[in-house]
Amino acid sequence: MMKAFVPALVLSALSFSVWAQDATVSSELIKRGEYLARAGDCVACHTNGKSGKEFAGGLAMETPIGTIYSTNISPDKKTGIGDYSFEDFDNAVRKGVAKNGATLYPAMPYPSFALVKEDDMRAMYAYFMHGVQPVEQANKDSDIPWPLSMRWPLSIWRGMFAPTPADFVADAKADPVIERGRYLVEGLGHCGACHTPRSITMQEKSLSNNDGDNYLSGSNAPIDGWVASSLRGDQKDGLGTWSEAELTEFLKTGRNDKSIVFGGMSDVVEHSLQYLSDEDLTAISRYLKTLPPKDGKQQAAPAEDNVAKDLWRGNDSKPGAALYVDNCAACHRTDGVGYKRAFPALKGNPVVQTDDATSLIHIVLTGNTTPAVKGAVSNITMPPFGWRLNDQQVADVVNFIRSSWGNSAKPIDASDVAGVRKDRSMIRNEKEMGSAEVPDHPDANK
Repeated sequence: MMKAFVPALVLSALSFSVWAQDATVSSELIKRGEYLARAGDCVACHTNGKSGKEFAGGLAMETPIGTIYSTNISPDKKTGIGDYSFEDFDNAVRKGVAKNGATLYPAMPYPSFALVKEDDMRAMYAYFMHGVQPVEQANKDSDIPWPLSMRWPLSIWRGMFAPTPADFVADAKADPVIERGRYLVEGLGHCGACHTPRSITMQEKSLSNNDGDNYLSGSNAPIDGWVASSLRGDQKDGLGTWSEAELTEFLKTGRNDKSIVFGGMSDVVEHSLQYLSDEDLTAISRYLKTLPPKDGKQQAAPAEDNVAKDLWRGNDSKPGAALYVDNCAACHRTDGVGYKRAFPALKGNPVVQTDDATSLIHIVLTGNTTPAVKGAVSNITMPPFGWRLNDQQVADVVNFIRSSWGNSAKPIDASDVAGVRKDRSMIRNEKEMGSAEVPDHPDANK
């Protein structure tokens, strides 16, 4: 009996050892999946603002055909993805096909996620199944009217424009740091979903730099009331004047000596980028700095101090100058250089000089609060001015900024401001800023 007991005891000990080893591997896999989910910024889209429960969905997303709502991707078996197999999960993320066989709206960036490696997908699956708190919250139907709400045309769109999933393969001859950055930017980071222009059929014009210089050259239409700027090496409205170190600092903290994050990019820094390793942030920056300019003829803003000297002397005769002095100069200074890591420079700022001034108009109207993150723990707030400046006044101050200190961008008019002010996403942002309760300037519509 003792002889039979000893092998059984040994077998039990070995089984416990194997179980413990599997548990350790599983824990590591979940942790890696959490990191990768951060890199993919899943929480920002699948959480309904700051008051919603993580990954429970419900975030409204404006599209040209109506409003759609992000889905519950918590492991709740009734309303989330708790009954998804790995194949179901992989099909949804990399192919854009839901468990019921329907094609997902391309607000889910599966054309980019098609590049994600299968082992990374398995790590994320482990995290969502075992590292996320399940939340029972029903998904909301879209507000897209019929017949545009029909799903079957999406399968045709997916077949035409979404690539077949295939694991990313690094170029063995290239710098491995750059290749890691390329994987994060083109794949999990899905940067092109916002920063690449789209065709009339709503697909990104390029999914990688190999597809042409449209890739990451900036959005050609506002997204939730903001225009995503170029991430290429253009000198005027891109990242040509930024160093790798400056770009890395911006990605990590949402600020550097030249600029401060705002708009949709604030969510990316707050929920995703601040959690990435320094090595991965450097890889992203180094890859972005390899992208040549789309417009090689662009020149950086020249050294020009005539406007600064005029304002110093009290000469505010240039249109918009007096408004700038009264409302903007205290933080951004009369020379337009601002205060480093607090109030961004307007002189030479790429966002200020984009062809589409929507972002600049938007931030003047609604203000902005920079998120507090690791390494930059203070919030910095710009107040909204939409309640006190009418459309013509906003146009005047925006034109002043876009044509001073060497900046050069086409002028806007009051109708451009009115269009941004009436935009549905703008109305939502004004409410979030608390300014919607303040009456409009009495001349706002004149």
